[in-house]
Amino acid sequence: MTRNATLVRVRIYLDHNATTPPAAEVVDRMAGALREQFGNPSSVHHFGQVAKSALDEARSATAALVGGDPSEIVFTSGGTESDNFAIRGVAEALEVTGRKHLIATAIEHEAVLTTLKALARRGWKTTLLPVDQSGIVAPEALEEALTDETVLVSIMHANNEIGTVQPIAELARIAKARGAVFHTDAVQTAGKIPVDVKALGVDLLSLSAHKFYGPKGAGALWIRRGVRLHAPMTGGKQERGRRAGTENVAGIIGLGVAAQLAQRKMAAEGERLAVLRDRLEGGILASVGGTAINGARSPRVPNTTNISFDRVEAESLLIALDLAGIAVSTGSACSSGTLEPSHVLKAMGFPAHRTQNSIRFSLGMANTEADIQRVIEVLPGVVEKLRNLTRTVARV
Repeated sequence: MTRNATLVRVRIYLDHNATTPPAAEVVDRMAGALREQFGNPSSVHHFGQVAKSALDEARSATAALVGGDPSEIVFTSGGTESDNFAIRGVAEALEVTGRKHLIATAIEHEAVLTTLKALARRGWKTTLLPVDQSGIVAPEALEEALTDETVLVSIMHANNEIGTVQPIAELARIAKARGAVFHTDAVQTAGKIPVDVKALGVDLLSLSAHKFYGPKGAGALWIRRGVRLHAPMTGGKQERGRRAGTENVAGIIGLGVAAQLAQRKMAAEGERLAVLRDRLEGGILASVGGTAINGARSPRVPNTTNISFDRVEAESLLIALDLAGIAVSTGSACSSGTLEPSHVLKAMGFPAHRTQNSIRFSLGMANTEADIQRVIEVLPGVVEKLRNLTRTVARV
């Protein structure tokens, strides 16, 4: 055991937007599947059909989570693949129509933004919609950006860094009135808040199992019946010919179990986490000077807050909190290891220092009132110590 491990008796995990610990029911079911449902679902014999039946059950559970039909679910390796599948698939399928304009927002996940950049290099026009300091997309901005060449609009349901929920139903209605296909990245909402593809009016929706207590490496793309898109990979006829390759049976089973658990627990857990989140925010703002919440407080997913700490570098605060046994994040886990400021906060128009001094706290099922109280007690001293260090360095 390391010295730090002996000093820290309790570790508090507040980075659930990066990933969640698999639920015990998920782990148990996947372990059984690895032992007993190892068959290839494409095989016609008993072992293959047992695996196929398990996939069908998971497909129904995943569809129910988002209000879709099982036939509209295509299993993927996670949110990034689902986003790529949706954007590239529609762009390439409808390229023959001459519509080569794509729209997203400036605060999308890198899975969307990097995909748009790749398509731009191949001749597609792209537009990134602005947001203000609320982090909410104005429907008028989408109306102005749409043209007769717009083939696809991709706007995330909730932002992974600040948690704000976009008015997807209204945005989808505007886009589809101009003949554009509408995709939403619901990786941060599916399993956390009610998601209904029919009520949202979207054509495509991405989700990922490990964001709601399922396994990594399993996700899905919901595709409204009738939407044209090219398959991302060529090969066999798996997933109705839309996603070649032998399915990750155990991972998909885990996704299905996580989806069932989310449906049962979502309402009560959302209320509980919102109370804890609000208590955490209130405690930090009251006890630590020079702090502010980034983005609109409502509507947000119930587990997320993003707070800036004046005169403190976010990376230093993250490390100091980790040494105190508290795990938080500076933003997207997919961007960790970089020294770049948050592209989300930058797009929201915050000054440079604020894009580099903000911390994301994302709560989850295991968090308790005691955890929140511990963070509120520890944080003021940690911040003051870092600020004193900064002042000392500045004087030298």
